[in-house]
This record gives sequence, C-alpha cells and structure tokens, in this order.
Amino acid sequence: MMIIDILTLFPEMFEGPFHHSILKRAQEKGLVEIHIHNIRNWATDKHKHVDDYPFGGGAGMVMMVDPVARCIESMKEAREYDEIIYMSPDGELLNQRISNELSLKKNLLILCGHYKGIDERIRQHFITREISIGDYVLSGGEMAAVVLTDSMVRVIPGVLNDETSALSDSFQDGLVSPPVYTRPYNYRGFKVPDVLLSGNDREIALWRHEQSLIRTAKRRPKLHSGQEPDSGV
Repeated sequence: MMIIDILTLFPEMFEGPFHHSILKRAQEKGLVEIHIHNIRNWATDKHKHVDDYPFGGGAGMVMMVDPVARCIESMKEAREYDEIIYMSPDGELLNQRISNELSLKKNLLILCGHYKGIDERIRQHFITREISIGDYVLSGGEMAAVVLTDSMVRVIPGVLNDETSALSDSFQDGLVSPPVYTRPYNYRGFKVPDVLLSGNDREIALWRHEQSLIRTAKRRPKLHSGQEPDSGV
C-alpha cells in the first residue's frame, strides 16, 4: 500500500478531488492512504503565522522556514519517505515516466508552496525532488499536488477495474491516444469507423496504432520526433 502525506496551508482545497472517482476507490480498496496536514499546526506563535516578508525586499510573502521544517520533521518521525517532493514551477516537468516511477514507491511526502514560495533552506535541506506540472504559475501547489497524486495512483495495480486501461492511456507508449467511439454507430450521419466493428483484434490494434501516430504527429510533433518529454496530464 502507498501512503501519501500532503503538507499544505489550505487543507480544505483537497476535500473534493480526493473523495470522488478513482482516488476515492483507490482509498476504499486499501491501495493508498492520503493524509492532508495543515502546516499552520506547527506554527509556534499564538497567531499561527506561517509567512513573512522576504529579506532584501520585494512584493509578496514567503513561507517561513520554521513551521515547514517542524512539520516535515514530525512527518519523518512517523515514517521513512522514499521522496519528499516540492511542487514548484521550476521543478522537473511531470510526465508519464515520472508518474509510473513514483507509483511504485511506498511512502511519499508532498509539500505545497504558496505565496511567493518557501524559504530556500527548506528546498536545500529537506526536499529530495521538485516537480512542476507545466510552465505556468498557479496560486499555490495544491492543485499541482492533486494532479501528481491522481497521475500516480491511477496506475497502481488494482486501482482501475480494467488493468489494461492505464496501459492504453496517452503517453504510456510515447504517443497520444487514438480516437475512441461508443454507441450509437450512426449519429446524425457521422459514423464510427467500420474497422472498430469488424471483430478483428489485429486490424483494430493496427488501426489504433496508426491513428495514434497520426494524431501525435499532428498535435504533438515534438513528442513524435523524440524531442519532447512524454509529458501530459
């Protein structure tokens, strides 16, 4: 079983995503435990301050080193982590390979930054890996942590009802997924490709692979040429 501890200033942001769909089923099956921890609980002053002005001036606030360090140290007393991950816009870009790799771990800790980020000493002395979900800035690391968690958990064996479903997802083989169809066969004159109704598994597999190649070349040409990491969410 995988255990994921998430450190955040806004635990309520996780109430929806982790209580529905695949993430909910994974927890109900006992395949993963997800624990949300409020960093403010480790603040030492009566007002529970967790941020302060940056040295050197400048706009915005910075998450203070002490409450974050105390929180991480408390977590490490409970269990040994395979990775302590900081969700950061300048981290390594999340891709399917990273999600697959992390899905094999037992204990993960994810730190969500906020404001203008966290005191650099946390990154230097506690963090083992930094991950970004894209070249853009969010208000905090919470949504990025949801994306990372979902991408990891869904490929854990037994989470999905159909074991082959995750293996056929986009980016698992370096290609985007082919088109998919369901009933009705004919909708307002738009028909499903006949090969999908042929019952010929080999022909269907070949068609899907060809469509993946075509779609990848058209929509993600750098991925198709091998120049782009197999990224995606």
